[in-house]
Amino acid sequence: MTQVTFEELVAAYRRELLVHCYRLLGSLTDAEDVLQEVLLAAWRGLDGFEGRASPRSWLYRIATNRCLNALRDRGRRIPLEPRPPFQPPEPSRRSEVTWLQPYPDALLPDTDPGPEARYTGREAIELAFIAALQRLTPRQAAVLVLCDVLGYPLGEVAPMLDTTPTAIKGLLQRARGAIERHRDPVRAAPPAPGSAQERQIVSRFAEAFTGGDIDTLVSLLTDEAWLAMPPAPHEYHGPAAIAAFLRTSAAWRAGQGLQIRLRPTRMNGQPAFASQFLGTAFERPGGLMVLTPTGDRLHAMTLFLHDI
Repeated sequence: MTQVTFEELVAAYRRELLVHCYRLLGSLTDAEDVLQEVLLAAWRGLDGFEGRASPRSWLYRIATNRCLNALRDRGRRIPLEPRPPFQPPEPSRRSEVTWLQPYPDALLPDTDPGPEARYTGREAIELAFIAALQRLTPRQAAVLVLCDVLGYPLGEVAPMLDTTPTAIKGLLQRARGAIERHRDPVRAAPPAPGSAQERQIVSRFAEAFTGGDIDTLVSLLTDEAWLAMPPAPHEYHGPAAIAAFLRTSAAWRAGQGLQIRLRPTRMNGQPAFASQFLGTAFERPGGLMVLTPTGDRLHAMTLFLHDI
């Protein structure tokens, strides 16, 4: 394989390898770092590539093991917990997955899962699914992604992880059971991306949020709605708890004479907003808000308090 064809190969698979690393690591920053290691390892290993596996499977083997090595050697890179400028209400619970970052839709690959995949492309990138993967053991997460997201059969996954199909089957069964315990309860199907239904609820949210209309915001929430704010561990569950946080935040902004501007975008296959705080003589980033619509309401809001 010449350098030119290697560069062509990298171009063909770079995006999906980045998503693969992101699913396993939960952090786009870490995924980008590990992807560079993957590409370097692939370049150095060209002489040992004998074509017994497809180039795609060969690259996924390298990427999966580099992610597992990073988690074993470095562990999760836990960000510092930010100090809010106001005293937030007591959270409903504290999340341990504070390293979670959003993934821009603009970086998503245009690929379809294999025939044995159990998740659609949209389900497999949603924030709730990525967060659930972080709560599995690294090898369980790797097997679940390779088998149930990418559609690789057990016999192909086993050599990727230097083990047997029987061992992979056991890991997969445990991973499926664990991820179901961590996933959200069954909810109404989300509206189609860009549909009139999605645009309506997103527009109502933006108008109410920028106007500090907490009552309208609460009316958009399901009874099981939750709000998270990585890298802070605070989570608020249920409309009452979410409303208490939103009122405290809105009161602080009003006291500081701040307005908020929202710019629509998309993250993790979901509608999102990049926010800016506007003062009398300055602007500063306010982070990202990713919405999880379900039917004609919102099931979750994830406020990322850092820039990406």
